[in-house]
Amino acid sequence: HLDIYHNFANITDAFEQFVANTKDKGIVLLNKKVSTLIKVPENISTYYYSIDDTEAHFFASNIHISDNKFHFDFHAPEIEIKDVCMSYPGRVNLENMIAAMAVAIMQGASPQNIKKSVSEYKGVVRRFDVQFKANNIVYIDDYAHHPSELEATIKSIRELYQNRKITGIFQPHLFSRTNDFALQFAQSLDLLDEVILLDIYPAREKPIEGVTSDIIFNKISNPNKTKVQLNGVLQLLQNRNIEVLLTLGAGNIDTLVSPITQFFRSKY
Repeated sequence: HLDIYHNFANITDAFEQFVANTKDKGIVLLNKKVSTLIKVPENISTYYYSIDDTEAHFFASNIHISDNKFHFDFHAPEIEIKDVCMSYPGRVNLENMIAAMAVAIMQGASPQNIKKSVSEYKGVVRRFDVQFKANNIVYIDDYAHHPSELEATIKSIRELYQNRKITGIFQPHLFSRTNDFALQFAQSLDLLDEVILLDIYPAREKPIEGVTSDIIFNKISNPNKTKVQLNGVLQLLQNRNIEVLLTLGAGNIDTLVSPITQFFRSKY
């Protein structure tokens, strides 16, 4: 949100102000990746979590995918939970789950209840949200609207559906974000086999001269790319060979979810 914070230093400062509100002798749980960026007051205990960094207090090992589900061993100080099963896909979601499990451990939840709860977790709307799955066709909707989110989502899907063609429909969100990260967006979208790019969703912003989704489109190296209006997506899909389809973005691309799902149900 560089339109709000303007620079990275202001972002880290905001997090440090937030952390400083922790009560005396309280606890802060930080992602190990930001351990050198966020300063925590000395009167506050700090713990770190990670997907697989063994130097963190909470992390996972033996991570593997079976039947489109994550299986892993969870490690905490003096506690290990073997063969945890998470049916909600995506490595970014696994990272979030490690944090949730860490909080549960620190609040006194039993390993047995934690393992059971993780296996039963169904996820939230618009986060790796599987809308259709049949006849070798998969359609997933996700709120990803930042280059790193796009990269994490696409890589997770590539991990789950290896050797499958992945088509992504992306709607950029905000003129300022598009202008700031056009190259990074293009690099993330290049992880797809086919890119379908929509116009920018302005949200709270007024247009910026010269900033359109073209500045992303022109930086995408993959020649298998198309620009289309929101209302032209369904017609475009009728002529596409779809194996795995993603809708990505935080704007009104969510209005396509139901029509696309109905399209697949009627066709397959």
